Amino acid sequence: MQPMLDDIELPQVQMIDTHEKRILAEHKPPGMAGSLLQNLGRQPTCLVLSGVATGTDAAGLIEKLNDKFQNGQPLPFTADIVADAEIEQMVIDDLQVQDLAGKPQRYAYFLTLREYIEPVEPEDASFLDTDILGDAQNLMSDLVEGLDIGLDFATGLERFIDPLSGLLERLQKFREDVDRTR
Repeated sequence: MQPMLDDIELPQVQMIDTHEKRILAEHKPPGMAGSLLQNLGRQPTCLVLSGVATGTDAAGLIEKLNDKFQNGQPLPFTADIVADAEIEQMVIDDLQVQDLAGKPQRYAYFLTLREYIEPVEPEDASFLDTDILGDAQNLMSDLVEGLDIGLDFATGLERFIDPLSGLLERLQKFREDVDRTR
């Protein structure tokens, strides 16, 4: 099966590499010697593809690839290597083109394709209480007012610093005087 990217048949594909990575979270429960792994799914599949375009329409093919790269839209991709993976659409993540010297109308191309996964639509939130934000703002304003009172309290204690600064020495002297009179 000839690899196809949207309506472009990719000629003389010489290499297709797939890169897939699973996301695992490791948990170390207290009191256990080992750890547990939680499977969080996988990252989008990445394909690295290289080929050569030759002939009179090679420059046109490269131009089409560049237009699709610049557009940045998800494109259907078919190839034997991804048939079982059920990958439906890919985005061109990187495009590199090399004009091969000494060979007229011959271009080497390198594509990095990343699997496009349709974003999940957000849940309907119309049933949520919209007054929650107002309640939270009221609580925050009450908290800020409380902090303002706390600042007044802290600055109000400054007048007691001088009278209380020598209190410990005076108490120790008083105790010594009481102990001497016994």
